[in-house]
Amino acid sequence: MSELPVVVIGAGPQGLAAAAHLVERDENVIVVEQGHGPAAAVSEWGHVRLFSAWPELTDTAARRLLEPTGWSAPVSGYPTGAEWVRDYLAPLAGVMGERIRYGTTVTGVARQGRDKVVDAGRRSQPFVVHTVDGDGGESRILARAVIDASGTWGLPNPAGADGFPALGEAAAVDLISYRIPADISELAGSHVVVVGAGHSATHAVLRLSEVARRSPGTRVTWLLRRGSAANLFGGGAGDELPERAALGSRARKVIDDGVVDLVTGFRVAEFRQRDDRLTVVAEDGREVAAVGRVFALTGFRPDTGMLRELRIDLDPTLEAVAGIASEIDPNIHSCGSVSATGARELAQPEQGFFIIGVKSYGRAPTFLALTGYEQARSVAAHLAGDAAAASRNELALPATGVCGGSGDFDDDAGGCCAAPAVLQIGARPIAVG
Repeated sequence: MSELPVVVIGAGPQGLAAAAHLVERDENVIVVEQGHGPAAAVSEWGHVRLFSAWPELTDTAARRLLEPTGWSAPVSGYPTGAEWVRDYLAPLAGVMGERIRYGTTVTGVARQGRDKVVDAGRRSQPFVVHTVDGDGGESRILARAVIDASGTWGLPNPAGADGFPALGEAAAVDLISYRIPADISELAGSHVVVVGAGHSATHAVLRLSEVARRSPGTRVTWLLRRGSAANLFGGGAGDELPERAALGSRARKVIDDGVVDLVTGFRVAEFRQRDDRLTVVAEDGREVAAVGRVFALTGFRPDTGMLRELRIDLDPTLEAVAGIASEIDPNIHSCGSVSATGARELAQPEQGFFIIGVKSYGRAPTFLALTGYEQARSVAAHLAGDAAAASRNELALPATGVCGGSGDFDDDAGGCCAAPAVLQIGARPIAVG
């Protein structure tokens, strides 16, 4: 099978990084991308500014491939998603050229001639990557290995607090959005609700607060499932990502100034719609009424449907790769840093198949671009037969000074220690880090 390519699913930051490392090692690689251009998911939140600086947003092999073209790595500043694509990801995709197949959706990955149940000769068979293009044309790509870097963008979590859509949520789809708003001018004078406690929600609240300050009659309500807002505003001066610290400080101010109403312990159970208004009902019976628009920014989850004929090992709680779950569990790691994860930790029972990037973290909100680049480097080295490089740890993370999500879910006081987990960057639509 050595003559077959490595197939990378997804031309986002981690998929392109994996391809760059494979190309640098003279490996045959095909990148399959659902969008019609590179980093299609990032482009959808192009209006959001990242809170990681440029040096933390580019991969080492990618830089080495780009520099001979005359490209220079940006050395300072905090790009928006659109600028990240324009100034780095699109040029990197350009170097990849025809290795990337755009407008192509992966519908399944399997072993040739073997479904999930069959043991006999399984490892000797190549992978088959089933695809469909925009015109409905079906194809199959044979591969010696597959790297799934498809992210989680396509499967946002619902507003319902138990993980399923709340009563009435599906019916109210025209009034509920799962993305950070780009154009907020039409929301002036209305009551807008944001559900969520992460940086997506924080960013949305801050944008909406600008409308509330300018337009009397605009009301913004921020609903938190947790019983406390103690960890909501970041690490302040202890955060080595100053843009993230500033985001938290701004959020605290709009609440202190009364521009935004913060409600804690509100776990959405139902949406009741009457004409063009919603009433949001909590599990405990509390109601937020006369709502014109809801932004449910409660994170994302991995879509593993296309992997159903592969033997994969995912953590039952996080839906993350089992080999890294104990290092990233937000129920445990409110403090401390997330360790580097490479080929050894990411290995699956299906030899030659790897999940990297934000998808490898499942539902855990602790992923960083730098972590993903290290995954890409290690997995590419492993597939190229360089065991020493695959096992080496080349990751250096900033201290975050920000707590993760552990502790008592119902605790009104909150709690944290000194050096908590890093927060999300990647395929999610957030002010990323």
